[in-house]
Amino acid sequence: MIKGWRYDDEACCEDAAGWVVRLEAGNLGDAEAIAFDAWLSASPGNVSAFDRAMGVSQQVVANAEAIVQGLSARRSIRPAPDRRTVVGGFGIAAAAFLAVVAAPQLITSASTETYATAKGERRSVTLADGSRVDLNAGTSLTVSLSRSARTVRLDQGQAVFDVAHNADRPFYVAAGDRTVRVVGTQFDVRRREGKLSVTVARGAVEVRPAEGTSGRAYRLRPGQRLDHVEGDAQTKVVKAEASEVLAWRTGKLVYRGQPLSEVIADLNQQWSTPIRLDDATLGAVPVSGVLVLDNQDAVIGRLALLVPISAVRTDAGLILRRDRTSDR
Repeated sequence: MIKGWRYDDEACCEDAAGWVVRLEAGNLGDAEAIAFDAWLSASPGNVSAFDRAMGVSQQVVANAEAIVQGLSARRSIRPAPDRRTVVGGFGIAAAAFLAVVAAPQLITSASTETYATAKGERRSVTLADGSRVDLNAGTSLTVSLSRSARTVRLDQGQAVFDVAHNADRPFYVAAGDRTVRVVGTQFDVRRREGKLSVTVARGAVEVRPAEGTSGRAYRLRPGQRLDHVEGDAQTKVVKAEASEVLAWRTGKLVYRGQPLSEVIADLNQQWSTPIRLDDATLGAVPVSGVLVLDNQDAVIGRLALLVPISAVRTDAGLILRRDRTSDR
């Protein structure tokens, strides 16, 4: 309990419930986003109220989905509810939230697990707290669950986190010189070659410098991506289509102006045969389009339709060269 603030502060609870509804709807405007940040920063009590409201929202969604799935299993005719439709009903559940005091969840002993994927491998794991983590190819991370916190250290790669809400056990992702604090959400974290990207699909996250490093903290809402180069105090936040960023889970890579060097780094996690550029300047060429991950030759063929390159297979791997015929 935070000194000087009570969970039965109805005005604070109502504000928190309202912000959850707006965030989950996914159409928060810039002015509203600024207002949300100001409200969240105004008091530690607002942060706790928002955490609790997010937990109630997720419980409402989970219960509704479970009921509909049960009916569908019996009748095989009713579709699963759309999340926004269910969250729309959260406005009704918000009244119930005003009287809710979160019950202590079952606390287990501390545990640490390491998960890794090989080239071309994707994996989904469900943690002991109910959170789900989807690992992209070439990913390594360590999960530590204790009585007071849940911490993930992302050594390299990319993962989507769907975090089970627990206001009493915050969820952190440590990636290089930045730490992501979760406020009940679904988000993607990509860390490769000293570059970090965090994209929020649902809920809200806070990205702040790790202890001993410089920079400012950022709060991200759905549809935002944070890009950061490790060791650099500067950070950029841009708009992003979360469904495109998370498309790798279904075997698709979607790019909107990313440099070719980043695309090659992604593709090199898929196959054992390395792909290299024979001209360093070629790596800066922007790529926009969708690459379906089936076999390497087919993917390189599709990539050649997006950027002016040709491929030569050698004993050292696949070499990509600038296609001069496109200049004629």
